Amino acid sequence: MKLPRNISGQELVKILTQLGYQKVQQKGSHIKVTTSINGQHHLAIPNHSPIKTGTLNSILRQAANHFGKTKEEIIEILF
Repeated sequence: MKLPRNISGQELVKILTQLGYQKVQQKGSHIKVTTSINGQHHLAIPNHSPIKTGTLNSILRQAANHFGKTKEEIIEILF
């Protein structure tokens, strides 16, 4: 499955709640989300519209590594 190309930072934060992430802080144009599932993990999401595909790819890769899944499996779960 291909990455969506028109997703905003706010939309991504909402989507990541499916994996247990919660918004904990916003400073400037970045939103910090964290999860306590499988140990604590933090992600910084740029509040841009749209998020660049390389940045989105990196965020999803980090989440996949935390949960012990492949990036493709995370994409299937979220989108």
